[in-house]
Amino acid sequence: MLPDRLTVAPIARIEGTLVLPGSKSLSNRILLLSALAAGLTEVTHVLASEDTDVMFGALRALGVSVSGRPGQGETVRILGKGGPLDAPRPATGAAEATEPVEVFLGNAGTAMRPLAAVLAAGCGRFVLRGASRMHERPIGDLVTGLTQLGGSVTYLEREGYPPLRVDATGLRGGTARISGVTSSQFLSALLMAAPLARGPVAIEIVDRLVSEPYVAMTIALMARFGVRVGAPAPLRYEVPAPARYVSPGRALVEGDASAASYFLAGAAITGGKVRVEGCGSDSLQGDARFAQVLEQMGARARVEPAAIEVEGGAPLRGVDVDLTAMPDAAMTLAVAALFARGATRLRGIGNWRVKETDRMAAVSAELGKLGARTEVGADSLVVHPPEHIRPASIATYDDHRMAMAFSLAACGGEPVVIENPGCVAKTFPEYFEELERLVVHREVTGQQKSLRDQVTTP
Repeated sequence: MLPDRLTVAPIARIEGTLVLPGSKSLSNRILLLSALAAGLTEVTHVLASEDTDVMFGALRALGVSVSGRPGQGETVRILGKGGPLDAPRPATGAAEATEPVEVFLGNAGTAMRPLAAVLAAGCGRFVLRGASRMHERPIGDLVTGLTQLGGSVTYLEREGYPPLRVDATGLRGGTARISGVTSSQFLSALLMAAPLARGPVAIEIVDRLVSEPYVAMTIALMARFGVRVGAPAPLRYEVPAPARYVSPGRALVEGDASAASYFLAGAAITGGKVRVEGCGSDSLQGDARFAQVLEQMGARARVEPAAIEVEGGAPLRGVDVDLTAMPDAAMTLAVAALFARGATRLRGIGNWRVKETDRMAAVSAELGKLGARTEVGADSLVVHPPEHIRPASIATYDDHRMAMAFSLAACGGEPVVIENPGCVAKTFPEYFEELERLVVHREVTGQQKSLRDQVTTP
């Protein structure tokens, strides 16, 4: 068990090999598609984390047969419904339930958004709630799209935000026109629900689409489950409906490319050499291209179909890069920018503001504690590195990526305190253990404990 405050001692070098945990985005998509598909799906390398836990809990609450457990080397078995996730009938034999099915989804956008869409395509009454931060994350674009397709979704508190009530009688189909500026998850959710509609579905993005690789991931997974999405024009997607998802029998979850970014950046910063296994050039994840950004900064990278290797050495240099396709890895770059010569400009990150916390404000504030100067724009962040990195206590805002990214600040020769390090349980519960395994620490005075020594057994 992690303490309330974790001190990361000064890091001299990060090096070694890491087998990545499963991708959160892939895990929750595959779990949901398996539940909708006809047949039994055996899923291996599912991420074991808070976000996947809430998806498992939701599927069970909706009457889906789920067995096995997530984790490396483990198999999860899901017997799909072969159609929509209708509200379970009451055990008393009544014709229909009098109370809606309550589903709690924590702060998992990869569960809240697609489940809202999929449940609207079924039959029954549902209430979807989350953690307090989830109730601050917008969902209006998705609800607009569902309404245009014939869905019935009501805001229970604030307009445009969860919690939601879904009074499901199915989706009729048609055309949905929505914004893609806030989150690609809204489009992905509509796409996954579209085959369940009574008629063909077209979805048009009326402006621009952020995080497009996540949509490509959704489309590729749908094809594995037997439904092909057409794209006859830019930002227009067409789905045949009604259509049936069919289990592929087995599905393997790729390693998490976002998690890889911390260790690869650590190697680039410290002159170490890190190899991550589980994702590479064949990956469906946009963050798998982060090694190319590190190359622009001066590191050496080698990418294989299912592995990535980065070696540091030369001093890093500041870069100007569009990170629309990799907003999570962009946080890692913001911290790596502390160690570069010259300013680094991160562009295409405006949707940071509606993530697990307002990441634009949070990253800027915590970089300031370390001595950096930042310039915040509507869609960008410029990081001016300090001459010397200061020791600091980093607030994580209950955001797993703040904790993981800012642990790399300890590469600057000063200890860094990570507040509420346990928030990494959202996607990578073993992060600090794996970091300690790959770290060579600088010599420090006093009674500095290793990360391993600060972890207690519950």
